[in-house]
Amino acid sequence: MPPPADIVKVAIEWPGAFPKLMEIDQVSACACVVAFSILRLTTSPAQNAQQLHERIQSSSMDAKLEALKDLANYSRDVTFAQEFINLDGISLLTQMVESGTERYQKLQKIMKPCFGDMLSFTLTAFVELMDHGIVSWDTFSVAFIKKIASYVNKFASDISILQRSLAILESMVLNSHDLYQKVAQEITIGQLIPHLQGTDQEIQTYTIAVINALFLKAPDDKRQEMANILAQKQLRSIILTHVIRAQRAINNEMAHQLYVLQVLTFNLLEDRMMTKMDPQDQAQRDIIFELRRIAFDAESEPNNSSGSIEKRKSMYTRDYKKLGFINHVNPAMDFTQTPPGMLALDNMLYFAKHHQDAYIRIVLENSSREDKHECPFGRSSIELTKMLCEILKVGELPSETCNDFHPMFFTHDRSFEEFFCICIQLLNKTWKEMRATSEDFNKVMQVVKEQIMRALTTKPSSLDQFKSKLQNLSYTEILKIRQSERMNQEDFQSRPILELKEKIQPEILELIKQQRLNRLVEGTCFRKLNSRRRQDKFWYCRLSPNHKVLHYGDLEESPQGEVPHDSLQDKYDLTLLTFMKENKYVRNWRAERSSIGHFVCSLPSLNN
Repeated sequence: MPPPADIVKVAIEWPGAFPKLMEIDQVSACACVVAFSILRLTTSPAQNAQQLHERIQSSSMDAKLEALKDLANYSRDVTFAQEFINLDGISLLTQMVESGTERYQKLQKIMKPCFGDMLSFTLTAFVELMDHGIVSWDTFSVAFIKKIASYVNKFASDISILQRSLAILESMVLNSHDLYQKVAQEITIGQLIPHLQGTDQEIQTYTIAVINALFLKAPDDKRQEMANILAQKQLRSIILTHVIRAQRAINNEMAHQLYVLQVLTFNLLEDRMMTKMDPQDQAQRDIIFELRRIAFDAESEPNNSSGSIEKRKSMYTRDYKKLGFINHVNPAMDFTQTPPGMLALDNMLYFAKHHQDAYIRIVLENSSREDKHECPFGRSSIELTKMLCEILKVGELPSETCNDFHPMFFTHDRSFEEFFCICIQLLNKTWKEMRATSEDFNKVMQVVKEQIMRALTTKPSSLDQFKSKLQNLSYTEILKIRQSERMNQEDFQSRPILELKEKIQPEILELIKQQRLNRLVEGTCFRKLNSRRRQDKFWYCRLSPNHKVLHYGDLEESPQGEVPHDSLQDKYDLTLLTFMKENKYVRNWRAERSSIGHFVCSLPSLNN
């Protein structure tokens, strides 16, 4: 049955959104056509893809360059991307990377800028096309991987090519186990380190992203080996010097990558955290003997005669009690719970060896107190290690959105152990300030956790600064903070406050509405994020003074001050929103996600 004569199919394009093919009833929906933006006829994505597919194979260098530039721009459109990929466009681009570039090796000396731009546009188009997730990463050859890996060294001075190459390597590692193995063979940490020592933060971000990807996908037995290589290459100190302490602000993407590296580094502790102590393992038992020896200065022990065996056992039991173990006879049993497992014993030994004076002072100080007032070092260390693992989320995969990294953990090769050493001394100090007894153990641990969490929220730049923050968060100060927060909460919930709030709420809401409108009229600049959370372009949006039209448009760089209405090439009539909500022909528009939508949703008039 033929379609009704009044129904026509029309391609409609809205500013800031993908074109759509719609059916319009010429009789009942004329208002829709009149109210919308001007209809434009344009080349279909399929035809555009076909033309570009032919143009990028041109024998003319200039024509080829212009075609690749257009391809890099159009590839962001998923509809175009699908059409171009259907023409086997990805294979064409990979062939150009594998062999096509070598065809122009002789031209590099006389046409180096042209060659660099051509390769840059080729890689950009490839990245944009692959970001749509249409093609599997497992389809690429070793030759292609080798070529991309070679660009990391070969084009170190060409920021654009280096950036795209690093992005491709990161995606390969994250999206394919087979490609991870191939990339790991082609690229080394030593090749990546120099890019961290540069001044371009975006290149540094991509470099750390590749390192994180290799770290994340490495098999368990290879992960510690990779960590040792990173330590040998002094990755931590390089990041501290050239990234964290560089004379510039750290952007969100860099903060995220530093957070991921921090999490992956601490996750190396998971194996020890989940390892129970074997009471029959002599090497593990020797660690406990070493703790006793350091604490009590290798006091003379009875001779190994049959008459002194009981005396020796009695002395060991006494010393293990002074060390604060729960099981005085066989303290190895204290480390059979996971978490924290053997990690707690590792921390105790590190503290005893590297902070010996503080260790001895804590043990002897507590052993001289009454039994109920002593702060048990062994039990405290085990519970504290477990708490620190929970705070730092040891063993959990990094979040895709979090950027909560702590600069102080990049200031020391054994940052977790040093973190423990500071916190165990804090615990002993807080125990004394609270005049705690053994029944108060859990209360003390809660206060210590609050002290640590409050100090961490200030993002101290070094472990010494963290220690200083804790000094200012004594038990007395914590009580004051708790009291202040409790009073504020109680005050705001009192009856007079609630009555006043109800009375002035309409006036306040109107003031907020006007302030929001004023802010929208002023406008603001936004960063565009692509699928890999990279920030590449800007767009500006502002409301007209009569609050009826949105003016918006893309910008090449962040503007200084307001952007005039007449310089923003696109506009949107807000009176159409009500019509679009009610009209069945344009109901699908509401499902579209465009940049302008995020700005529109904040309009007070829409909320009403």
